[in-house]
Amino acid sequence: MTETKLTVADGLVVSLDYTLRLDDGQKIDSAGQEPLEFLQGQGQIIPGLEQALYGMAIGDTKDVVVTPSEGYGDRDPEAFQLAPHETFPPDLIFETGTGLRMQDESGQIVVAFVAQIRPDGILLDLNPPLAGQTLHFGVKISALRPATDKELEHGIAYS
Repeated sequence: MTETKLTVADGLVVSLDYTLRLDDGQKIDSAGQEPLEFLQGQGQIIPGLEQALYGMAIGDTKDVVVTPSEGYGDRDPEAFQLAPHETFPPDLIFETGTGLRMQDESGQIVVAFVAQIRPDGILLDLNPPLAGQTLHFGVKISALRPATDKELEHGIAYS
C-alpha cells in the first residue's frame, strides 16, 4: 500500500518557518520560535509567497523572491495625508518613522507612519512599510494538515 505524501494545496493548514530579507540582505522578519500557521488559498499571506508554496512537502525548503506587484505593491506617492496638529492629543510626541494606528472615515483601522513633522501638521505616509520592496524569503514547511470544517468555514487556521 502506498501512502500519498501531503503537499501544500488549498484547504490545508500550513506551518511555515521563514526568514525575510530585503535586497541589501537586511533581515527584517522571521517566524520566531513558532512557525507561522495559515490556511492555504485564503489570501492570508502575500500572493507571491502563497503561490510559491504550492506543491511543497513537510521538510522542503525554498528561496522565494517576491516582487512588489506580488507583495505589498509599489509605493504610492499619493498615499500621504497632512493631519493638523489639533487632530492629535497635545501630549503626543512625534518622531519621523513612528507608526500610528488610526481610524479612517469608514471606521477601518489603518496604520500610518510619520513622514514629516511640519509647522502646519504631521505628514502621514499611508503606504505599507514594505511597499516597493522586493522581498527575499527563505522558507521551510514544518507541518501540513487538512483544515477542520470550522477552519474552512471561517477561512482561517486555528492553532
